[in-house]
Amino acid sequence: MADAEPDSAGARDGRSGGAHRGNPWRDEVGDPKPAVAKSPPDDRTRWRSIAQPRFQTGLLNLFGAVALLLAACGIYGVLAYAVTQRQREIGIRMALGAQKRNVLSLVIGQGMKLALAGVVLGIAAALALTRVLRTLLYGVEPGDPLTFAGVSLLLVGIALFACWLPARRAARVDPMEALRYE
Repeated sequence: MADAEPDSAGARDGRSGGAHRGNPWRDEVGDPKPAVAKSPPDDRTRWRSIAQPRFQTGLLNLFGAVALLLAACGIYGVLAYAVTQRQREIGIRMALGAQKRNVLSLVIGQGMKLALAGVVLGIAAALALTRVLRTLLYGVEPGDPLTFAGVSLLLVGIALFACWLPARRAARVDPMEALRYE
């Protein structure tokens, strides 16, 4: 090792530069840290890279479904209570000649006014929050009109079903029983 001349200051004190030049083991074997060839990512690597966004999306879907269920239950509860409170009025209307379809349209119309107001307020809030939503969406623009229309129709359909159940019960009210009820 004494006959090898270091060619830089770094080689003399053991840092890089030509430090392995005089070492016969390194000359035979080569660099102890060879370059690792980059291989394409396998399935586990891909899964790990999308695990967090996928989990967040799953949670958002779960919370959205729970919110949709709560909204439908809320609409149903409000309308069922309103039908119970207005049972006498509905009975009088039917005694005076109102048809079942008139009672159905009265109750469904009342519920759909509430639902449509909620959809309009929800669209306005969603449009206001598009910057926040942009980071959570993949493949869909935050202000996509087709998505807004589809979600709005879904919500209106669920609200219509939630309104139909109490309206059907209201249409079955016996006028004589409703007039006796106090």
